[in-house]
Amino acid sequence: MSSSISSDPLVSPIPGSERTPAADEPARRADLRWDSRWRLWAVAVLALTAALFFSRLGARALWSSEFRWAEIAREMRLSSNYFWPTINGRVYYDKPLGSYWLVLAAAEVTGRVDETASRIPCAIAGLLGVAFLMLLARRLYDERTAVIAGFILATSFSFVFFSRHASADVETVTGELAALLLFVRYQESRSRWWVIGLWLIMAITSLTKGLLGFALPLLVIGAYSCLCLGWVELGARLLRGPLGRRVGWLVERNRWLFNWQSLVAIPIAFAVYYVPFWMSHRATGSEKGLEMVYRENVVRFFHPFDHRGPIYLYVYVIFALMAPWSALLPAALIEAHHRRSAGDAPARSDRFALVYFWATFIFFTLSGSRRSYYILPILPAGALLVARILATETRSRLARGLLAAGYALIAIAAVMIAIGFLPPSWILPRQYAALPPAPDRLVLAVIWVVSVAGIAYALRGRSPLGTLRPTRIAISAGIIAYLSMAYVFIFAMPAVEAYRGEKPFGLAVMQRLGNRTDQLALYKNLGPLFYLDPPTPLPEFEKIDDLKKAIAEKNIRWVIARHRDVPKLDVPMAIVAAEASFPWEGPESYRNKVVLIRVGPAPE
Repeated sequence: MSSSISSDPLVSPIPGSERTPAADEPARRADLRWDSRWRLWAVAVLALTAALFFSRLGARALWSSEFRWAEIAREMRLSSNYFWPTINGRVYYDKPLGSYWLVLAAAEVTGRVDETASRIPCAIAGLLGVAFLMLLARRLYDERTAVIAGFILATSFSFVFFSRHASADVETVTGELAALLLFVRYQESRSRWWVIGLWLIMAITSLTKGLLGFALPLLVIGAYSCLCLGWVELGARLLRGPLGRRVGWLVERNRWLFNWQSLVAIPIAFAVYYVPFWMSHRATGSEKGLEMVYRENVVRFFHPFDHRGPIYLYVYVIFALMAPWSALLPAALIEAHHRRSAGDAPARSDRFALVYFWATFIFFTLSGSRRSYYILPILPAGALLVARILATETRSRLARGLLAAGYALIAIAAVMIAIGFLPPSWILPRQYAALPPAPDRLVLAVIWVVSVAGIAYALRGRSPLGTLRPTRIAISAGIIAYLSMAYVFIFAMPAVEAYRGEKPFGLAVMQRLGNRTDQLALYKNLGPLFYLDPPTPLPEFEKIDDLKKAIAEKNIRWVIARHRDVPKLDVPMAIVAAEASFPWEGPESYRNKVVLIRVGPAPE
């Protein structure tokens, strides 16, 4: 068994396992091949990642929360006030300024704030995140694990989604990875000047989404520093002996923090973090920025005011976020715990990956405010664990069974892609039978054929014991994951734009108004504000009486409202444009569509 597995170029034996010199020779040769080709493999992963993250990046109109990043950046550029984030002139300081500045920097490249500029920072951050994870995995394990881990992260559904989505989530993940990579690289160094870089990375990361940039790296590094020798050692040190000795042990285990260089690093980091808020206060006289930091990070964690998901939310959400690789996650967790408890080397690396995973999971679970994508920072840890089981010989019998079962789920899902060739009326309920067929079905057919070929490749290469080889599982699942993500994000989603109405509606409104917005108002919605591109904020109304008063004073001639609110406008009017509706949309969807209303008597 040993010689057959070691001949597999992607699989390395558990260090310390028993081998004869003759059986070990193929493994040594495989190690040398990987060492010499490491840069080539890493560049290949990054090239494939870049193709996935950047292809047709601006083909889709803004979606959901993307509107915030695009509109805030547009208004900053319009007003030349880069320290006061607004949406339609109203302050919106829910996130720090850093992520908006990145959009503005991208706009300097594209020439304007548009969909591409809004998403470029996240695509770059996603690419860097994959690179940092490969470097981290190489430092913890080896080149095989590094390449596989990077590819897993690059093809996990939610990581691809948020790397192509205007937000600050992937930027937070990448910043955390950079901090952890620096720690792992220099933790044993006698010189501790590197902690200045650590704190600066955390400060810059926190300027994108919030204090998670500090909290997550500090949590993972602190937990690992106390647990790197195991629970038994931790318990023995903290539960026995005088208090001074216990405190002394904690300080010694966390010398990365408790050193005089930190006295230099921490003030510098907090100064870097505070300066944008100070400049914002100096320019506007408002402390809104720091108030929102406290509200969005501290209050939301301990006393949530929204997004109160159940405490078990992330137990199942992670399987959707990390799809399709999440099917292999149970096996990876079982195997990592088994190796650590069995004392297999490298025990500290396995322990780091487990601490990274569980500390992140527990942190977000204990937070009072829970939302599905909040736990996105756990994906690199999950990718590390899954990569490790695919790059080494699996020791645990339970893990081998779960690995086979997880791959079976991925293979079945890939085969079921064939359903996409059927007309929707054959398989969907009556309302949805009018849905259009799957887009680019020729591309889908090629993906299906290649995926099935990959499954056949995995099933044919069994070990002498009849189990599937981890290498072949990795290659087959990698083919399925990459092609599936490419189809969904590069072909399917842009094709769906034909059935999204917000951007076409905005452009139709501007054509109708002759590109003038001086007599346009918004009622209970911001509508396609970004696509209207108004030079000044538009009047907003939440109360119907206030809107009627403005209309009576002849300040308003046009109103954008939702269908459901049109009957409330008891004035002469006519709907002159409407967001497109489609047969498969229900009545509630129709009621939420926006319309352009001309108020007053019809022109002669």
